[in-house]
Formats: sequence, C-alpha cells, structure tokens
Amino acid sequence: MNLPKNLEALESGRLAWSIAEAADDRKAENIVLLKVNEVSYLADFFVVATGFSRTQVRAIADAIEDKLEKEFERVPLRKEGHNDGTWVLQDYGEVIVHVFLPQEREFYNLEAFWGHAETIEYQPVSP
Repeated sequence: MNLPKNLEALESGRLAWSIAEAADDRKAENIVLLKVNEVSYLADFFVVATGFSRTQVRAIADAIEDKLEKEFERVPLRKEGHNDGTWVLQDYGEVIVHVFLPQEREFYNLEAFWGHAETIEYQPVSP
C-alpha cells in the first residue's frame, strides 16, 4: 500500500486508501477521499467513486467489502443501495463509502456539499 504521508498515521486513512484501491481494481473512476474529521462527527473520511453501470457499481462495492474483510477483518456496519445499484453506501464507522452512477453523483454532488473538507484525489500507483 503506497498511501500519501498525511494518511499513514491514521488507521482510518489506511482504511480509506484500501477502499480506494479496491474501487480502482474494479475500474471505478473519479475516486476522491474527503477528509471530513475536522468538519463532521459522522466519520473521518468519505470515499466517493463512480461506476458506469449498475453491475459495475455493485462489483465495486463487493470488491471493497472483500478487500476490507480480508485485510482489516472489517465488514460494513450498515449498507444501502446494493440491490438497486445506482448509489451504494457502505458505512465502516470512521469511513463511509459512496459508489455512484454518474448521474447520481452529479445530482447529489457530495464534493460540493462537503467542500470545506480536505479533498484527496486517489492516484493509482503504476504497476
């Protein structure tokens, strides 16, 4: 795991980065980590990603669950939207994951709503 220095010290930062890696493995795009710990009590991070079909959105969510269960022995506390596949939300406590279809992501525009949070754009490490 090759994560940015500002995430290394936080367990939630490592968790968020692993989520981004799992999403990237399933070809999610526009993966963004929002560091909301200083502006919200809900979580430390939101991870936001885009899939381009309902099947891909579900596959991204499944890959995230698989990776976190294997690497962190964590399962979501709550999850919503998997059956519909337009917006899947996974709550891991200190990290909340949002996987959207493009039109839902544009409509809800979480990055603008949480614009006062630090934004960290995920950049995959070249193999």
